[in-house]
Formats: sequence, structure tokens, C-alpha cells
Amino acid sequence: MVNKRKTQQQQDVLEDLENPTRTRQQLPGWLQKQDLTEADLPYIHSLLVCSYSEWREDVDGFPWLGGQLSLLHPDGTCISAGQMEDNESNIASWSPDRIGPTAASTALETCRPTLMRAEEHQHFRLKAFDSIAVPIFTRTTGFPCAVVACLLPAGMAQAGDLKLLQAAALHIRSCIYRHFENLFVGGLLRERKLSMKEESRRDILFDVMRRLNDHIDVENVLSEVLDSLEQLYPICKADLFLSQDYNSPNEKVKPLAFHLNDMDLCKSAFVDGKIREDRYGGRHKLAVPLSGKQGVYGVLRLDLPESEFDEADISFLSMLAASAGAAFEKAKLHEQANILVGELRLINELTQRLNSSLKLSDTMQFASAELLGIFKSDFCCILQFDVDTQQFVVMSANVTEMLGETYSKDYGFCGVMWSTKEPIILSDYCSATPVASQLMDVTNSRSLLAAPLLLNGEVIGAVLITKYEPNHFSYDNYKLLQVLSAHLGLAMSNATLHAKVRKMVITDNLTGLFARHYLNERIGRKQLRDNSGSLIVVDIDHFKKINDTYGHQVGDDILIQVSGIIRSSIRDSDIAARWGGEELAIYLPLLGLEKTERVAERIRQRVESETNPQVTVSCGISEWRLADEKISVESLFYKADMALYEAKHQGRNCIVVG
Repeated sequence: MVNKRKTQQQQDVLEDLENPTRTRQQLPGWLQKQDLTEADLPYIHSLLVCSYSEWREDVDGFPWLGGQLSLLHPDGTCISAGQMEDNESNIASWSPDRIGPTAASTALETCRPTLMRAEEHQHFRLKAFDSIAVPIFTRTTGFPCAVVACLLPAGMAQAGDLKLLQAAALHIRSCIYRHFENLFVGGLLRERKLSMKEESRRDILFDVMRRLNDHIDVENVLSEVLDSLEQLYPICKADLFLSQDYNSPNEKVKPLAFHLNDMDLCKSAFVDGKIREDRYGGRHKLAVPLSGKQGVYGVLRLDLPESEFDEADISFLSMLAASAGAAFEKAKLHEQANILVGELRLINELTQRLNSSLKLSDTMQFASAELLGIFKSDFCCILQFDVDTQQFVVMSANVTEMLGETYSKDYGFCGVMWSTKEPIILSDYCSATPVASQLMDVTNSRSLLAAPLLLNGEVIGAVLITKYEPNHFSYDNYKLLQVLSAHLGLAMSNATLHAKVRKMVITDNLTGLFARHYLNERIGRKQLRDNSGSLIVVDIDHFKKINDTYGHQVGDDILIQVSGIIRSSIRDSDIAARWGGEELAIYLPLLGLEKTERVAERIRQRVESETNPQVTVSCGISEWRLADEKISVESLFYKADMALYEAKHQGRNCIVVG
């Protein structure tokens, strides 16, 4: 109940203050009880000046206005014609210490109206005047706050003059209190206005902070800050300068460039992390740092008329900038976290896909296509370093003329990465051409991102990604490719190692021809797709005799010589294998008996003429067709083996078709 009464009383006070139409009699009691105190006396000179000036305007025609009529402050300062004076010729110099007692000093000391004749004055300048003075008292505390005094020619002062001056004193007193009440009420209204403005600022700041914290997108945070400033200070010009590598579509968001002439204020705010101000030509410029826990991210620069800003506004902007900095930092961290999560997911998926295939060509083609999409680039080239030739070989590229090309380990950007083992990022190949590059020249690319493929610290390959436009790749792209290249290098190594192991498994170590099981497997697959094929089984005549005569080492050399003749006598699509011991086999897909026989004859003749020591071979040939009743690898070998047996029976060094 007490709180309700107090609240109602406060509301009544505010209504009284805001109602300028009340007359003196209508003033509320609480206002009429407000009064001057002795502590106020040193500060009421201006109040007396404006009150006395108003009284003189109200009493136009009052006697003595043109004479020595003055209003005096208790400290001796004289108010005359609406201004303060302090010279000896004026009645303001009433100090008894200097000129002896006057009516004014006596009235102030006795607190009574005083009339003093000319002969009573001790100062020679006052001996030609009678003086009268009336003290003006405060309305409740009752001490004199001023004295109204007048000088009249000697012998002219009468008791009626004193009464007239008393009436004037009452009128002046009412003017003093009218101005006092206006000042008091004005002060309360200003305090209330400031309180309301501060409360409004708090509400606005709370609302802006709430909206800022609702955003987890950097662009939304920046837009929210600038929009809020535009609403709060419509005539303010606001710019936001960011130190981050961030391109915003908002024209008010700009990079923080310290080298520009007009950026000194922003530079100081950014370095010190404190608000910087500059006033000139009626303008007020502020640079407010946008700070988070991890540092300063930018500077908010404001430019507006000096009259529109006060200290409370600066404090408000400081809190707003701190909130914006924290929100920007949160949004940036969220964005970076999303990027990292996306990169980890991408790395994981790419690694799984790379490791799902152990065929090197397929792996590199897939990697090339993925890298084009990841970096939004135009061209991608993946090279493998051949240890035997000491050259880089293009394994995959979406530039047709470069497929299969080889380059020296000292050439171009591959040569740079070979020597440094570091990635490369090039903003514009046209303006800066550190080395020659066929990829950049052929594709007319300007942006380059490249990384070496490393294994155990050694370069095993390289990846180059290019874009037509300059300045396409960022430092984040640079770091991501560095990570991806490690996985790509491992995938290349695994695929290469798998190819080597597979080659060892399916290849005869002595002759270099395929192993028998691989030949069986390939023939089986061919029979599923083709409609015909033929088989040659080759046997070195009297091979046991060669081993017994020359030794097994020479026997092995004869096997190698015959295998080499076979490899150079057949097509790339044909498959040659060591069938077992001194027997070799050749499968010729989609080749008829007539042509197969010519191949076999060529092999027979070359073996007889090119081997050292000289040996001969016997050949058995078989064929399968889709129309045959029984099509199998076993039946094909059986027919060829029977034909070989017949060739040996006929005296060797001949060919028999089964």
C-alpha cells in the first residue's frame, strides 16, 4: 500500500512538472515548499540577474529606474539593469571595511528595511545621497538572499519611499521564485528526460543484443549492427571496417586498410582497442573497436553533427560495439566450425572413395573430378613421379593434349615443388610468372593452386588446379589442398603398390610373361564377352638336353630369349604366359586359325634364327567359336596340347592345328 501511494505521488509530481499551464496559486504544495538554502547562495548570481531583468520589464514607469536602483547579492555583487557590476561608484561597494556602513549593508545585517541620510555616510562619494535598502528573504527558511537598494539626492528620501521599495522587493522576490521554480522544474524534467533516454537506450541495447545473439551467420550480424545504428541515429554516417578475410555484399562493410589517409582514427582504435574521437568543423567522428574475447575484429566509424552526441551515447555505442564484436566472433567461430566439419566430412568421404579402388587410373580420375568440384576450378592435373625415368607423368587431366605427357623434375611448378616440397598458391599468372607452365599456357588460366604428393617425405607426384579468373583461390583453399594432397598421395602410393604386387602375382618372375592362372582367368573373361579366339602352345624342343649340356643358367636364358621373341611378335591385346617349365602359351582374342598360324610361324622362324645357343620350338594351335558345343578354357587347352603332342610326334620345329 505504501509503495502504491509512493508511486502515485511520483506520478502526480511528474504530471505537475509537465503541465506548464498552472498559475502560481495552482502550483502543487511540494513545489511551493522547495526553497533556497544558504548553500545555494554562491550559485544564484545568474538567477538574480534574470529575475531583476524580468522585474524591470514588468514595472516599466517605476520611479528611480533611471537612477541608482540596484539589486545586490549578499556577497556584494551588484545586479543593475540585468547585469552584474562590481565598481566603487556603484552602491554595490557597500562593504563597511572599505567605505563604512551603507543602507544596504545595514539592511542585510539587521534584516530590516533601512533609510540612511547623506550625513551618515562615511564615504565622500555617498555624502551627496540618501540611501534606502530592503532585504529580500527566502520564503520558508527566512534568511536574506538579496538586497534591493536605491540612492536618492540628499534630503529627498521619505518614509513613503521606503514602503515603495518594500513593495518592489516583494515583486522582485516573486520574480526570483518564479525563476527558481522554473529552474528546479527544468532540472527535474532534464533528469527525467535523461533517465527516460537512458532507459530507452538500455531497452534498445537489450533488444539489439537479443537479435544479435539470435544470429549465427556473419552477414546477418553485420547487417543487424548497421541497421540498428541507422534506426538510432538516422543522420549518422556509419561504416564498418573489418580486418578479416571476408567479402561482404553490404556496401558499408569495407576492408580495414591502414595505408589510407583517413584511417588514422580507425587504426588507433584497432591497435589500442579503445574508442577514439575527433571533433572538427562541427562534426564528431568516433572510431569504436569491434572486440571479442580473442581480439579486435574491426572498427565501427561514425560521423555525425557534434550536437547530436553526448557521453551517454558514447557509452551506449561502446556497449553496442562490444555486443556486436562478441556476436561476430560467435558467428565467425560457428562458420569456421561448419567449414572444419565440412572439410573433415569431405576428407573422410574422399579418402573412403580413393581407397575403395586400387586401380591407379580410376583413382586419379575420380580424384581429379572431385577436386574440380571442391575448389570450383576449371582445370585439374594429377601427375605421378616415375623413379626409373626421373620424370613426372600426367596420370589424369581434363586437358586432353596433356594426358600421358612427361615432364622433367626441374620443369615448371612441379620442379618448384620437387625442390621445396611445399604447396603453391598463385594469384595471377599473367602479372607474376615465376616459371613456365604448359598447363597455365594451354588453358589460359590465371589462378593456380598446387601441392606435392608426398610419401615418407619424398615427392611421388603433384596436383595442379587452375582457374581462368585471377585471385580465385584463398588461403583456406591452400590449407585444404595441403590436407587433401596427403590423402591423395597415400592413395596413389597404395594403388601403385597394389599394381606392383598384382603384377608380381600374375607375372612369371623369370620370363616376365603372365602366370598360368592369370591366363586362365583372362581367357575365361574373354569367352564371356567375345565370340571367338585362338590359343598357341609353344614348347622348346629338347630343352632338357640344353639344361644337361649348358646348365640351368643357360636354360633360363633360352627361356628369356624365347619369351622376348614372343612378346615382340604379338599384339598388345594378345596375352602371353608361361604355361609351365619350357612350355609357353599365347591367347589371341578374336583371331581366326589362318592368322594365328601365321603368328605361330613367325615365332617359330625367329626362335630358330635369333636364339643363342640355337633352339627350335614346336607349336600346337586350337580355336573356339561361339557356335561350338563346348566352350571352356580346359577344352581350348586340351585341343592345343593335343596339337602340340602331334607336332612333337612329327619331328618337332613345326606347327600343328588342333
